[in-house]
Amino acid sequence: MKLLVTGAAGFIGSAVARLAVARGHTVISLDALTYAGCLDNLASLDGNPQHVFERADIRDRAALDRILAAHRPDAVMHLAAESHVDRSIDGPGTFIDTNVGGTFTLLEASRAYWQAQGRPDSFRFHHVSTDEVYGTLGQTGRFSEDTPYAPRSPYAASKAASDHLVRAWHETYGLPVVLSNCSNNYGPFQFPEKLVPVVILNALAGLPIPVYGQGLNVRDWLFVEDHAEALLLVLQRGRTGRSYNIGGEAEARNIDLVQRLCAILDRKRPGARPFADQITHVQDRAGHDLRYAIDPARVRDELGWRPACTLDEGLERTVQWYLDNTGWWRALQGRAGVGQRLGTGGQG
Repeated sequence: MKLLVTGAAGFIGSAVARLAVARGHTVISLDALTYAGCLDNLASLDGNPQHVFERADIRDRAALDRILAAHRPDAVMHLAAESHVDRSIDGPGTFIDTNVGGTFTLLEASRAYWQAQGRPDSFRFHHVSTDEVYGTLGQTGRFSEDTPYAPRSPYAASKAASDHLVRAWHETYGLPVVLSNCSNNYGPFQFPEKLVPVVILNALAGLPIPVYGQGLNVRDWLFVEDHAEALLLVLQRGRTGRSYNIGGEAEARNIDLVQRLCAILDRKRPGARPFADQITHVQDRAGHDLRYAIDPARVRDELGWRPACTLDEGLERTVQWYLDNTGWWRALQGRAGVGQRLGTGGQG
């Protein structure tokens, strides 16, 4: 297949691009290269005839029309998004523009392209979303594909809106779509503003390791390479018009995850004192969802997918990757917002 992957210079998008090329697919990587985009994420594909990079913004209809006409992909995998909740609290407008407006523009460009190609049944528009659209859980229960949407942050609301647009374009225009909603990703190449890389890099720098509130918020953790496997499976075998929840089956409280990362670093880079001594509890995020958990029954039963990497294995691999790739993350530390406390805009 020939795939157009939006957001391909980002964390999850680059994992999808690398895996798809390794599987023999041709990939057109599209990215606007905003603050979180990094061409080094795709460096292993340099010179590969199965890979092409196009710098473009998903809000630019003319650019999308040109790229679709020039490359004629069999599918669009839409991963381009503003994705950091803290940034959405401080500046929600960018999230609405990109995640809602950009998805609309991409849907319209894809629909026009699909119609020009004769509306082939084989075409797919795969929209990649988040479990945060469902809101928050209590101590029990899990999100299924039938869970009502109840977003609680500007980021989650913008992704919920984009999900609704994709479904509407399927129902109204017949565009062949599949959707997926994933739990918290972690792994190599994650931009250094998310929890796992923040813990690793602050620990190594001797800085406070920030934990929101008491660290009791629970997340279901998904290794990014497992997610990429699932996304290609959903694209190729998922039922048109259907959504699939993808989770790591690995729930952990934030404080426990941080302590596990510190313990791994203690073994790999022992210092004068345990890294956990650097843990610092800070003011909680506004509207911080208590718990997310995915029920992966549909993707497991229909498509036969389960995560291959346990949380312990994934954290070990992730810590080692950051230790081995200091040049990658040091080059990103000067970008806007990295190393700063964001997400305080909702707390007056």
